[in-house]
Order: sequence, then C-alpha cells, then structure tokens
Amino acid sequence: MGAAFVAVFRRDILQAWRRRADWLNTLFFFVIVVSLFPLGVGPEPEPLRTMAPGILWVAALLAAMLSLQRMFGDDFADGTLEQLILAPQPLPWLALAKIAAHWLLTGVPLTLLAPVLGLQFGLEGEPLFVLVAALLLGTPCLSLIGAVGAALTLGVRGGGVLVALLVLPLYIPILIFGAGAVAASAAGISAAPHLSLLAAGLLLALALAPWATAAALRVAAE
Repeated sequence: MGAAFVAVFRRDILQAWRRRADWLNTLFFFVIVVSLFPLGVGPEPEPLRTMAPGILWVAALLAAMLSLQRMFGDDFADGTLEQLILAPQPLPWLALAKIAAHWLLTGVPLTLLAPVLGLQFGLEGEPLFVLVAALLLGTPCLSLIGAVGAALTLGVRGGGVLVALLVLPLYIPILIFGAGAVAASAAGISAAPHLSLLAAGLLLALALAPWATAAALRVAAE
C-alpha cells in the first residue's frame, strides 16, 4: 500500500511538472487578487490590517478551488481512473495520495506566499506565524473537501460551477476559523481556539473525505 501511495503521488507530481503553467496560474491568481485589494481600498494601514485575514483567506480558498477540476479530470479522460478502481489497493488510500499531491501543489505554495503578501497589509510578528499555522491546518481541509466535490462532478457538463456550489458551503467554517485565528492574534487575543477547531476539522476531513471521494469516483466511473 505504501508503494502504491508513493507511485500515485509521484505520478501526479510529475504530471503537474509537465503542465506547470496550469498550476502556476493558481498562484498567480492568488497573488493578483491579494495585491489588488490595497490598490482599491487605499493606503491607510489600519483598514488594511483589519481586512487582511479575510482577504488572504478568501483568495487562498478561491485559488485552491480553481485547481480542483484537474485533480481527477485527466485520469477520468484517459482511463487511468478505471485502473485505480481495479487496483488491489483500497481506492480511498489511492484517492488520499492524489489529494496529498494536490495539497503539495496548491496548499503549500499558497501557505508560503501568504506571509509575504501579508506584509503589504501591515501584518507582522505573531499574526504572520498564526497565518502560516492556520493555512497549514486549513489548506489540507480545502483539498480533502474539494476532492469530494471534484469526484462528484466528474464528466458533468459545467462541472466547475457545480464544484463551487458543492464545496463552498463546506469551506465556510474553514474560512471563518482561519481568518478568525489571524484576526484574534492581530487583536492580541489567543488564536488557540480557532487553530484547535481547524485541527479538529482537518482530522474529521481526513477520516471521512477519502472514503466519500472513493465512493464518488466509483459512481463517476460507472
């Protein structure tokens, strides 16, 4: 099972490297959206600092959602999905490998970029560390929940819109707790409750999302 996990994970990373322009578009979208807000709102530091957590988290959420269709779309088109379903390893385990690759390609770069972009909103010190911690806990949830939506809409016309309708309501708690952690830290309040809730959400998504994704993939393959 470990070798199968590594093989699927490595295959997705290599495919993404060959089509790196598609994944770089996600990062460019994140940078552009975050950078436009200071230009539109104005240079006053206090409003920017207040809005920073929400802006950074909404931009990260939308950027992660842009790449969901590519998680299983290519495998569905070229027949690889059927091979994964017929493999002797459990499908939830293989789906988890693809989710992990998606997080490495989107969640990790977004987490690394966020503190740099946060500086233009006046965030510094502890709020930046909390921002990184919140994104490290929240972005895997985005990939796990998004995988279920991406699997449910495989082969459906207008799947991108349907994915947004399916996953956005489930993303709202992550957005609230992630942005709330940074806002609490910036206000001098402990961010531990928000981070704890994010960690609990991650554990719940990790336990349920691979099984739900596998079930949806089997339905799509039929």
